[in-house]
Amino acid sequence: MLLKITNANVLHGNGQLQLKDIYISDGVIEKLAEAGSEGSKPADQTIDAGGKLVTPGFIDMHVHLREPGYEHKETIETGSRSAAKGGFTTIACMPNTRPVIDTPETIELVKSKAEAAGLVNVLPYAAITKSELGRELTDFAALKEAGAIGFTDDGVGVQSAQMMKDAMALAQSLDMPIIAHCEDNSLVEGAPVNEGEFAKRHGLKGIPNESEAIHVGRDILLAEATGVHYHVCHVSTEQSIRLIRQAKEIGIRVTAEVCPHHLLLAETDIPGLDANWKMNPPLRSRRDVEACIQALEDGTIDMIVTDHAPHSEEEKAKGMQLAPFGIVGFETAFPLLYTKFVLTGKWELSLLVQRMTEDPARVFGLTAGRLAPGAPGDLTIVDLDKEQEVNPETFASKGRNTPFGGWKLKGWPVTTIVNGKVVWQEQ
Repeated sequence: MLLKITNANVLHGNGQLQLKDIYISDGVIEKLAEAGSEGSKPADQTIDAGGKLVTPGFIDMHVHLREPGYEHKETIETGSRSAAKGGFTTIACMPNTRPVIDTPETIELVKSKAEAAGLVNVLPYAAITKSELGRELTDFAALKEAGAIGFTDDGVGVQSAQMMKDAMALAQSLDMPIIAHCEDNSLVEGAPVNEGEFAKRHGLKGIPNESEAIHVGRDILLAEATGVHYHVCHVSTEQSIRLIRQAKEIGIRVTAEVCPHHLLLAETDIPGLDANWKMNPPLRSRRDVEACIQALEDGTIDMIVTDHAPHSEEEKAKGMQLAPFGIVGFETAFPLLYTKFVLTGKWELSLLVQRMTEDPARVFGLTAGRLAPGAPGDLTIVDLDKEQEVNPETFASKGRNTPFGGWKLKGWPVTTIVNGKVVWQEQ
């Protein structure tokens, strides 16, 4: 099967766009040629990109697909479709499902459901501790053998330093990463928002910055002691960034990620007690936002992830105190960041694309994330001129929980290709 994509605007190493024709043979990129230089070489399928941006498929290393156990929020199929609509071709799903993804059988379930959906590449994480209770390590070797790509208790922090050190030592022996949700429970219990002006104004208990940074600092020392690849989830505070930057400077194997909402929104932007603005980590101060932006720019933070976290409307209607944490992210990530950072001149387009493709692939050792011969035929076509409002009612996800409804954005994905097959196309 030969797929030919003509008139593709492709980013080169110098950040410049060049028109290319891309040939994908049996799911693998065969070559990139100057547009029109190969004439009308026959292909089984031809897509005219019409000068639109064509990038490696976006990679999201932190998502929640909710299945098994929470299918009313999302399924592997609906989440995969939402990812494809957002231009993502590879996603890594978190294990805080019910049952928790802590056995080879649950890993196999996720893989089989993803294969049956036939949409995007789904890479499952496995839990660090059984049922994410923090009491007993899972069988790392068996989970790796079943297909887990790393270990995390995302959704809760591992509270015991000894448990985390043991996990890191075991993961290091298997050449596997530890992915950490950093949160000291003793500082956050019952708090729905950041410890700041919004919490004070509404009489809410706040989540302090140090609740995240304490675990980051602890885990960096444990990563230094064990030599493990330690990856920090959804960084949101200036203090965490300072610690990560120092760790990288002295050669500790630490990497990090940030979400679009922590680059775009501060707690002062929250309009009221609307739980569509409730996420964990919470929206922080403007100073924290600026620290996150700078850290992504200078490489202290390696990649952008969405932390796509769908919930039902009934759950989110319970209000700021009682509703679950989390917002959806697949379908708005690229247009949000393109509109707010690239179009405003703050970032080069190449930086945004790199942090959503090449960098996550590099950090996690994936073959995807590049447009080059021999790479997987995973591509995203983006219409940089297309402008439309964010309308949650049109989401492919079951979740409608977003604070970005009504935002007018440019740069929308229009076609997503996985292994040389079109898995989503704008109608």
